[in-house]
Amino acid sequence: MELFCRRTRSLHGPCPVTTFGPKACMLQNPKTIMHIQDPASQRLTWNKPPKSVLVIKKIRDASLLQPFKDLCIYLSEVNSMIVYVEKKVLEDPAIANDDSFGPVKKKFCTFSEDYDDISNQIDFIICLGGDGTLLYASSLFPGSVPPVMAFHLGSLGFLTPFNFENFQSQVTQVIEGNAALVLRSRLKVKVVKEHREKKTMIQNGIEENGVMSPSLEKEMFKQVMQYQVLNEVVVDRGPSSYLSNVDVFLDGHLITTVQGDGVIVSTPTGSTAYAAAAGASMIHPNVPAIMITPICPHSLSFRPIVVPAGVELKIMLSPDARNTAWVSFDGRKRQEICHGDSINITTSCYPLPSICFQDPVSDWFESLAECLHWNVRKKQNNFTVDEEEEF
Repeated sequence: MELFCRRTRSLHGPCPVTTFGPKACMLQNPKTIMHIQDPASQRLTWNKPPKSVLVIKKIRDASLLQPFKDLCIYLSEVNSMIVYVEKKVLEDPAIANDDSFGPVKKKFCTFSEDYDDISNQIDFIICLGGDGTLLYASSLFPGSVPPVMAFHLGSLGFLTPFNFENFQSQVTQVIEGNAALVLRSRLKVKVVKEHREKKTMIQNGIEENGVMSPSLEKEMFKQVMQYQVLNEVVVDRGPSSYLSNVDVFLDGHLITTVQGDGVIVSTPTGSTAYAAAAGASMIHPNVPAIMITPICPHSLSFRPIVVPAGVELKIMLSPDARNTAWVSFDGRKRQEICHGDSINITTSCYPLPSICFQDPVSDWFESLAECLHWNVRKKQNNFTVDEEEEF
């Protein structure tokens, strides 16, 4: 890990002057003032020394078995840390049948996704694999997320800046609190669905004439699910051959109707994923924003847009839509959206603190170059002396 070089200027823009000409000025409202730390100065520190670590390993990848074992031995035996591992990782025959790894494995704390809540037991997270391991780590923490250190052992590695060769020294630096952070914003998503199965009437909710009161009916026949999303929410047409037809609301106002294959609502982190393939711009993760990107829109003028991070979006099927839509969250939890259902999206107050290899700016441009080959082309030749004389 290279030494951290302090910037002389903030990554935020300069504080704007709020006087305009000789007589005009901005109306001051102290309640709306928000102070945000300069992203370039965001550094990891520990209130108490970390004692527990969650190790996330890409499943069914034989190339990760030895790095996984080496890391767990180093954390457990050398640093005396409590290591948490998902149960299905230890079910791999190559790990389960390794007698030499048995004494270390017995010290592990195990958990199962959707059954065990470990959100208040983990001090930091180490991911071994590709970008999917970081997305999976995010899904395990609906609230505050511990710092995440991601090693590039997968196929892409845009979000995984660390190489595994010198993992001991790199992990030691993190344990000592010597690392830069980038706070990757997440989306808070609430899906509200109407129950379509007829429910048994509750006696207290039925009026004398046998009709349920509207307020109780509205409350009873709604199902609410919440998700924290690191990359994107994708609404698409699913298996239907018809165009998707969904309305997009911003702070309660209808801004457009998407007619096409679907729409992507992404974070700046997700701007280099599906959104980039759909033609959106790539946004640095320190930029507070939400991106709205159509998927193959049936309109030549529908371009991707960027809106402020604090807005509230709502997506619903248009009343005249011919078919339902489908939604997924970071590629998971895919489900059908029918008439009357809604998807509410805003920026979460719980970002994912990703540990940097160098710093937020250098890591991002390094990933653009290495993983996406951003602006790679053969350089134009310069003129020879004879060619210059011709002009």
